Amino acid sequence: MRSVTTPESEDARIMHPNSAAHVLVVEDDSVTRAKLAGYFEAAGHRVSEAGDGLAMRRIMTEDPADLLLLDINLPGEDGLELTREVRAKSEIGIILVTGRVDDVDRIVGLEMGADDYVTKPFNPRELLARAKNLLRRTLGAARPESPVRRFAGWHFDVRTRRLTNPGGERTPLTRAEYELLSAFTARPGEVLSRDRLLDLITHRSWEPNDRTIDVLVRRLRQKIETNPKDPEIFVTAHGEGYVFAMDSSTAH
Repeated sequence: MRSVTTPESEDARIMHPNSAAHVLVVEDDSVTRAKLAGYFEAAGHRVSEAGDGLAMRRIMTEDPADLLLLDINLPGEDGLELTREVRAKSEIGIILVTGRVDDVDRIVGLEMGADDYVTKPFNPRELLARAKNLLRRTLGAARPESPVRRFAGWHFDVRTRRLTNPGGERTPLTRAEYELLSAFTARPGEVLSRDRLLDLITHRSWEPNDRTIDVLVRRLRQKIETNPKDPEIFVTAHGEGYVFAMDSSTAH
């Protein structure tokens, strides 16, 4: 049984400490928040609820979550800004749950570091399925052993998801970025269409005309390329897709 705390801006409830994963729902509408919490509690997860960014930060400090369900329209701080803040500090799974249907919001959300984007009204089963897939990656599901892939001075350990720059410093990756980089480095020199790349990653947040792959490629370029505006690693094959422009001897 979920308990209730007040006032609204401090609304945070933590339940079922022994369940599979800790899910944090950040939503200012109490009815929607309760429904979301109920879905995930019924699925066996431990759920915390927050009505705003202040309560979200308090919970994340005291009891870090495994998955963040974040509304864009929040009082005070915008959910997109909160996404950027959280992503800068953590690799937690982030799903934006919002009533906004504009593709611009979806693209900006991905650029800020969100892993997925669900619009209201949503199908609870679909949301739970997306969350399950994301949690599987977030919680470190077993992956086959893979060698470190080296390119242009970078070291990419597929098994640990660790990307190290030529200076030896770690560069954090979101799950979607990690999966796209895995797909690219496994196929050096191969022209990969956007549809092919969508098939190669398990990140599922796109619509038929969505620019998900373009957004993710741009994010990888910003993190890895010396000059993102003149890429030498993730090269555009005009009219076809993208090429990971490293030969097979440097990506293995």
